[in-house]
Amino acid sequence: MRHRADNLVILSGCSGGGKSTLLAELSRRGHATVEEPGRRIVRQETSGQGTALPWINMEAFARRAVAMSLEDRENAPATGWVFFDRGLVDAASALHAVAADRLLHGLRNSHRYNSRVFLTPPWPEIYVSDGERQHDFSAAVAEYERLLRDYHTLSYDPVVLPKVSVSERADLVLEMLG
Repeated sequence: MRHRADNLVILSGCSGGGKSTLLAELSRRGHATVEEPGRRIVRQETSGQGTALPWINMEAFARRAVAMSLEDRENAPATGWVFFDRGLVDAASALHAVAADRLLHGLRNSHRYNSRVFLTPPWPEIYVSDGERQHDFSAAVAEYERLLRDYHTLSYDPVVLPKVSVSERADLVLEMLG
């Protein structure tokens, strides 16, 4: 039997590993997509002199990301593939890392997504920092390792995407989803 969450697919992994580029390709191919909460929060906070920024107040940032991820999940279309550039597990993982918050452990049985999660691995050749991503590559690698561990712990099936073109990655994701 297909569950409500089966059509909700997470793209996670290393910052700067190509998630947003892959999301854009899947959108170009006609699939529903949801932009990363973190980038939306950074834009909102910097436009209004807010402090819920990862380099100022990581806990406040993570709590905003949790709330936004819950809202994104709730508002997602009920049919067709919906691809999320990060999601609730990523936000709860960050919150747990900075505040020992227990939400992450509660996600084993609630607010599920498709069991197959696609992770972009560390890829130094394409990694860039910008105004919305200010951490360095070593911090991105540590985040990737934490997410890989947390997705396994929550009984997801993480698939590490190969370092190939965005078109090949999109083909692989869609093929693996059937």
